Amino acid sequence: MTRIVLKENESVDIAIRRFRRAIDATGLIKEVKARAAYEKPTTERKRKKAAAVSRLRKRLRSQTLKKKMY
Repeated sequence: MTRIVLKENESVDIAIRRFRRAIDATGLIKEVKARAAYEKPTTERKRKKAAAVSRLRKRLRSQTLKKKMY
């Protein structure tokens, strides 16, 4: 269970923002959405494959030099 402790003189908006960040870090929202409806195995494989390709492209993009640098 995700918990945050209000700091002294902290506004509610900032506390809610910290709470949302903490929940995103744990992956709770993603899991709740995944359990909300059935996903066919083929759709799940497709989604995971697309995420892997996206991560690979992002990693390659960060490793290559920019055109201005050489």
